[in-house]
Amino acid sequence: MQAEQLKEVVINALENVKAKDVSIIDVRDRTSVTDYMIVASGTSNRHVKSLADSVVTDAQDNGVRASSVEGASVSDWILVDLGDVVVHVMMPATREFYDLERLWRDAPSVGAAGSE
Repeated sequence: MQAEQLKEVVINALENVKAKDVSIIDVRDRTSVTDYMIVASGTSNRHVKSLADSVVTDAQDNGVRASSVEGASVSDWILVDLGDVVVHVMMPATREFYDLERLWRDAPSVGAAGSE
């Protein structure tokens, strides 16, 4: 599956479980580790876990297996590594504290989900 297609699968998975403030960051010209970073917020630890589970399930349904899922035991910040797409699902306070979007601010922003 191409990175663009995988990005859409992830966005749909997040939107289906009502993710908040989804940001898509194109990092293809900044790193060789991944093509897109997607950052989303959940409203509770349980919601964060549900969002990450939805991403993993929908990716698997489309033939992509997560190479790593980190943070699921705490659920403040869960990272799902799908290779070409890395997904960060966070509680709002955790997201504000680490401010990943600022770290990648020089990368072209693809925008928020649904705004493309």
